[in-house]
Amino acid sequence: MMTGHIEIFPDPATLARHVAEWITSAALEARDTFRVSLSGGSTPKTLYQLLASDEFRNQFPWQHVSWYFGDERFVHYDSPDSNYRMVREAMFAKAPVPPENIQPIPVDGSPDAAAQQYERTLQETYGATTLDRARPFFDVTLLGLGPDGHTASLLPGEPVLEERKRWVAAVSHGRPEVRITMTYPVIESSRRVAFLVAGREKAPVFRDIRAGGSGVPAARVRPVGELFWFVDRAAAGES
Repeated sequence: MMTGHIEIFPDPATLARHVAEWITSAALEARDTFRVSLSGGSTPKTLYQLLASDEFRNQFPWQHVSWYFGDERFVHYDSPDSNYRMVREAMFAKAPVPPENIQPIPVDGSPDAAAQQYERTLQETYGATTLDRARPFFDVTLLGLGPDGHTASLLPGEPVLEERKRWVAAVSHGRPEVRITMTYPVIESSRRVAFLVAGREKAPVFRDIRAGGSGVPAARVRPVGELFWFVDRAAAGES
C-alpha cells in the first residue's frame, strides 16, 4: 500500500486553501531560511495565487523563504509554457518576495549547461556536492502528478529516472520538448514532500499508486522526511 499521509478534499479550491494554510504554518515555525521547491500546474497555480492574496500575503514570512523550481521547460521566461512565468504572474509579482530569494532554472545556453548551472547553484547553497539524509535541502517540495504517472519532469521511460549522482538533468531523449528537472536524490532531500493531485483524469494512476506496486515515476519518490498526498475527490475516484 501507499506510504505517506493522504488527505482528500471536495474540490481543487479547498485543496489549495488547505495547502496554503499548511505551508504558511510550516514557514512561520521555521527558525532559519525556509526552502521551497515549486511545481507547475493548475492546482499549484491556485495555491500560489492564494498565498499572494490579501488573506495570506500579510501573514506569510516572505523575507525568510527561498523559492526553487523542481522542473522547467527549456523556453524563455516570457513563454506561456514557462513554469517561472506562471509562478511570477500568480505569486512573485503580487507578494513582497525579495528578488534574491527566487532561484529559477536557467533557460539560456544549452539544456545540459543550464542543468549543470542550476546544479551548481543548489550545491553552493547546500554547501556540499553530496546530500546528507540528516540534513535535507528543502523544507517543502511541491509535486504534481501527470495522468501518465510523471512528476516534475521525471517522465516514463526516460534515462533520468535512473540518475542518482546528478542533482539536475536535461530531459530530451526522443522528445521535441526539452525540459530540465531535479532528479530523485534532490527531490527526496526534503523534510516534507507534498503531491497536489486534482482532476478526474488523474484517478486511474492515483488508484494504482495508492494500491501499491505501481512503477510510474511518481510512485518511486521516497523522501527522507514526510510524504503527503493532497488529493481532490475527483482524483481520488470518489465523485
